[in-house]
Amino acid sequence: MTATTAEQMRAWPGPVILTYGFRPFFFGASVWAVLAMVLWVPMLSGHIALPTAFDPVSWHAHEFLFGYLGAVVAGFLLTAVPNWTGRLPIVGWWLAALAALWLAGRVAVALSAGLSPLLVAGVDLAFPVVLAFAIGREIVAGKNWRNLIVLGLLAVFTVGNALFHWEAARGAYAAQGMGLRLGLGTGLMMIAVIGGRIVPSFTRNWLVKRGGGRLPAPPMQRFDKAALLVLLAALMLWVALPDQIVTGGALILAGALHLGRLARWAGHRTLAEPLVTVLHLAYAFLPLGALALGAAILAPGNPGMATAQHLWMAGAIGLMTLAVMTRATLGHAGQALTAGAGTVAIYAALVLSVLARVAAGLWPELAGPLHITAGLAWIGAFGGFAALHGRLLLRSKPQK
Repeated sequence: MTATTAEQMRAWPGPVILTYGFRPFFFGASVWAVLAMVLWVPMLSGHIALPTAFDPVSWHAHEFLFGYLGAVVAGFLLTAVPNWTGRLPIVGWWLAALAALWLAGRVAVALSAGLSPLLVAGVDLAFPVVLAFAIGREIVAGKNWRNLIVLGLLAVFTVGNALFHWEAARGAYAAQGMGLRLGLGTGLMMIAVIGGRIVPSFTRNWLVKRGGGRLPAPPMQRFDKAALLVLLAALMLWVALPDQIVTGGALILAGALHLGRLARWAGHRTLAEPLVTVLHLAYAFLPLGALALGAAILAPGNPGMATAQHLWMAGAIGLMTLAVMTRATLGHAGQALTAGAGTVAIYAALVLSVLARVAAGLWPELAGPLHITAGLAWIGAFGGFAALHGRLLLRSKPQK
């Protein structure tokens, strides 16, 4: 399959960026992460206003969760599914058409004030629906039944996006609505399921090369399955009953179990290679966010639910996606799987962004400068990715 795939990519006479799914979507996601934040910082201070029907906070939340994350998920799945199924990847103009659908969604939402809500939703939802059809066809054709769960998560993520549009069209504050919670909860389950495979696997591979010592527990043992089920139940409660005591307790239990799950993966032994360590740090934001949100529900007050949610949105999702994009780009571009100084710097910038955003909730009197710090650090992280790794996404893998 590898040789046939390579032949197909070499046969494509067009731009290199259309030779594999991760190329246009990882590059597009990083550029959009920068552009959306460049727009959001002055929107937050009231200096500019987009012609969008969404309120500013809802636009910001939607475009990070369903815009940015949607692109990263597409890049990951379009690259991983051919490996899972043994079938050829989508390349060329079909890949360009998918990328154009994603871009059309960003434009439609940004200009939605002058469009009908139904049209905006239809344009934005066309991309994940077509992606799900393409991925589902490959999984079924390859009889790769164990990964149907990933297709199911993509479907629920799309439902969350549709619900977000419906809430916004009704004039509701969609940034705190059920659609956002459903989309965010699904994104977290993707990290828990897929991250629960790749984090211990990549860690084991790196540690074995170094020789000896404690290795991560194999993925998907009984403890892992129990932790996933508890997390799923806690997130379902949070989607349906976001401020109830039972939800707070379930989130704290899920957080504790996933801290235990993370501790089984020998992350402390990976400090010599930031490309591996960052996966553990990114996963840590999942249980930390659950603990913080559970505490905010049980004892309302500082830091508040919105601040706790940023441990999930910017921390778990932001850092995990950045970690996966850097690793996949290096690997598929034929580079050594090691983090250079520039890559470490963009990881540090994203962590700074998360910490500054959380600090803004803890110290409201400093919220203004802390929000700006968080935004600038975010721009530095994803702008750094586009500058450092974009050249690898836009050129062919070196021939051996």
